[in-house]
Amino acid sequence: PQVSFTLELEFSCSVLLDRAEVTLNVSSDSTEVTPEDNVVQLSVPIRYEPDLFLSSDANLPRYEVHPLGTFSHGPGPEFKTTVKVQNLGCYPVRNLTLRMVLPALGYRRATFLSITRILADNVSPLPKWEPFGGVPAPP
Repeated sequence: PQVSFTLELEFSCSVLLDRAEVTLNVSSDSTEVTPEDNVVQLSVPIRYEPDLFLSSDANLPRYEVHPLGTFSHGPGPEFKTTVKVQNLGCYPVRNLTLRMVLPALGYRRATFLSITRILADNVSPLPKWEPFGGVPAPP
């Protein structure tokens, strides 16, 4: 006869292990010719998956870009967006990279968006500014 079962394990957030080991041992009422085949030891690597939550919020529902010469030459309204990455898991996440690609150049490479400030809380090391397409870095 064949036997199948499911084994569910719950892990602690205070002790992180790299393997789970399970030993199964069966016996019978009959005399066994090879009793060693009644024992099996399983060792399975554990892989922890991050529980990250990404959210964003902006102060403007939309940002309109008008053709050159049809709008005032002064700066438009300040556009502020907040992107939040939260770790909802119970262990630290390392080597997390967040890339944001924002349109900054318009017709004839006219700048219509410039980043003035980057704020980061609870981040180590500090975020790096890597301009894309030759757009100058914030002061």
